Amino acid sequence: MGVSGVRRWSLALAVAVVGVAACAPVQHDTGPRTDHPAGSFDGTVRFGATVSLTGKYSREGRDTRLGYDTWLGWVNNDHGGIRLGDRRYRAEIVYYDDESNPGTAAALTERLVTRDNVDFLLGPYASALNAPASAIADRHQTIMVTGTASADSLFGRGFRHYFSVMTVASRYAEPALDALAAAGARTVVVAHEDTEFPIDAGEGAVAHARTLGMDVLAVETYPRAVADVSGIIAKFRTLDPDAFIGAGYFGDALLFARAAQEQGFAPAAMVLTVGPTSPAFADELGTAAELVIGPTQWEASMDWRGRWFGTSADYAARYSRDHGEAPTYQAAGSTAAALVLQLAIERAGTTEAEAVRGALMALDMETFYGPVDFDRTGRNAAKLMGAVQIQQGGLELITPDEVATGRLIYPRGQL
Repeated sequence: MGVSGVRRWSLALAVAVVGVAACAPVQHDTGPRTDHPAGSFDGTVRFGATVSLTGKYSREGRDTRLGYDTWLGWVNNDHGGIRLGDRRYRAEIVYYDDESNPGTAAALTERLVTRDNVDFLLGPYASALNAPASAIADRHQTIMVTGTASADSLFGRGFRHYFSVMTVASRYAEPALDALAAAGARTVVVAHEDTEFPIDAGEGAVAHARTLGMDVLAVETYPRAVADVSGIIAKFRTLDPDAFIGAGYFGDALLFARAAQEQGFAPAAMVLTVGPTSPAFADELGTAAELVIGPTQWEASMDWRGRWFGTSADYAARYSRDHGEAPTYQAAGSTAAALVLQLAIERAGTTEAEAVRGALMALDMETFYGPVDFDRTGRNAAKLMGAVQIQQGGLELITPDEVATGRLIYPRGQL
C-alpha cells in the first residue's frame, strides 16, 4: 500500500485509539501526585501498533490485537495505569491495519513515530512485517517489543531497540521432532515459505532432524503468495516419509492439510508450524486436521505463573471472559510483550528510551507466558517450545512431559 493507502486507512480509522482520545505524550516534570480517585490519571503513555486485520495474516493479526487489548484493559482498569513513582498514566494504543504487507507496515510504523508521536511500539504479526517495522523503530530509537515474531534473523542486525518474548523460529520443530524420533520416526520431508520465519523454522527443523539421526529425504520452498501446494505434496507422496513438516503460516497450513487429504498423502506424522493451535484450524478442516501436530509457544495448561495475570490458566480465563473465545499463543504472546514493556517503563521510572531499554535488558522474570530474560540481541533466551496434537477435534499438549495433557498418537495413519 502506498501513500494513498495510508491516507485511506487514516480516514477509515481516524487514527483508531483504544483507551482514551488522543492527547499529548506523557510529561514527567509536573511533580508528584498521590491522590488518585477511581478513573483518574496524570497523563497518557501512547503505544502504537500495526496489525494485520486484512490480507494473508488477518487471522493471526486479529489474535495479536486481541492480545494487546487484553493487556490494555488490565493495565488501565486493574493495575491502575502505568505507574511512574506516585503518578499513574493511562495507556492507549494507536492501531493501523498493515494489510499483511511489509511495505505498509514500515510506512505506518514511520507514521506512528513521526506523526502520531507514540512513546513506544508494539510489534505486528509475522517476522516478515517485523523486519521492516523494527528497522524503522531502531532508526528512530523507539522501543518496539513483539510477541508474534521469532525469526532468528531478526536478532542478528545489531538493533538496540527491538525485543521479542518468543522462542526463536529455528527451535519451533524441536519438541515435535524429539517426540517423533522417540516414537520411531526415521525419515522426514520439509516444506517452507521463502520468508524470514518459515526459512528459519524450516532450516532449524532440518538441522535438528539430522542431529537426531533422521534422514531428510527432501526440502522444498515456496513463495509467500502461494495458492497451490499440490505439486509439493505430490512429490512428497512418492517419497513416503514418516514425517512431513510444513513451515509457514495459517493459510499455508490449510493448503497443506487439504492437499494431503485430496492426494492421499498420509505420512505417519504431519507437523505444521502455525495453524494447529488455533481452534479455527480444526473447525475449517474437520477430519483433515485430526492428529496434526503443531509447535506452541504457550498453552493454558502450561504450569507458568507470574505476579501479573497469575497462571497460564488464569490468563486464559480472563481472555475468554473479555473476548468470548480461548486465547491462541499469538494472543498470549502479544499480552506478554505489552506487559514486559509496561513493567520496564515502570522500573525505569520514565518513558525515556535508553532508560527503558536498560530496564528491559535487566529483566529476568516469570510470567503467565513463561520466563523472560533478554540477551544482548533482544531475543528471549529463557523460553522453550512445546507441541500439541489435535485429538478428537481438541488440542492435547504432548510435550513437555511435565505439563502434558495427552500422549503423542503415532503413527497418524490414513484418515
